[in-house]
Amino acid sequence: MQVLALPGMPMVQAGDDLVALIEAALERAALRLQARDVLVVAQKIVSKAEGRAVDLATVTPSAKAIELAAQVQKDPGVVELILSESVRVVRARPGLLIMEHRLGFVMANAGVDHSNVADQPEQALLLPRDPDGSAEALRARLSADAGVPLGVIINDSFGRAWRRGIVGIAIGAAGLPALIDLRGKPDLFGRALQVSISGFADEIAAAASLVMGQGDEGQPVALVRGLAWDAPDMPVAGTIRPPAEDLFR
Repeated sequence: MQVLALPGMPMVQAGDDLVALIEAALERAALRLQARDVLVVAQKIVSKAEGRAVDLATVTPSAKAIELAAQVQKDPGVVELILSESVRVVRARPGLLIMEHRLGFVMANAGVDHSNVADQPEQALLLPRDPDGSAEALRARLSADAGVPLGVIINDSFGRAWRRGIVGIAIGAAGLPALIDLRGKPDLFGRALQVSISGFADEIAAAASLVMGQGDEGQPVALVRGLAWDAPDMPVAGTIRPPAEDLFR
């Protein structure tokens, strides 16, 4: 398997054509897309292109946001955006809000972010409205232009409840299975697997994050080549554990 960061991606602005930018980066790298290539695209540039940046000066905090902001020592306008993107507060303490996002993700600040957004600190960036739909739109055009079937993953950085450190995970996927169910298949000694379900898209997203970086690298797109799978396509929405199976709610 190869994981290659695409060079020379510009700073993305609202309304930019991500497909055109990705194809230009592929051309600069002398890379021609092949069947079953997977393009991993950072959430931030998808959100920027889709106009998901919000000017905090336009946000009027509610009474609930003001109260919660005082509790967690955050900007009330930012907390208002966090609440608007969420269905519930999971945990709150000074400096930290863990939220259940409207898409089902449990994450810090409901994905509302200030880093790598703009030169002006008064802007915040929200997640795409429909990350699976965004991935499919990119996949459809890129596949049509290249003439081969492709996969697309939109990745983001998440913390883990029981471990320090952030990792890349998939928040949107198209053209590949977000999960691969291995139950019933034999292990090394011929015993049928009972509970193994591979988080296929998350594993690809984490691998791509190694070359995309988490800071100022400026490499928001990676090409992953050499993967094989035989499971049907599944969006990331299918990975969200339903409440009846969640032992920690």
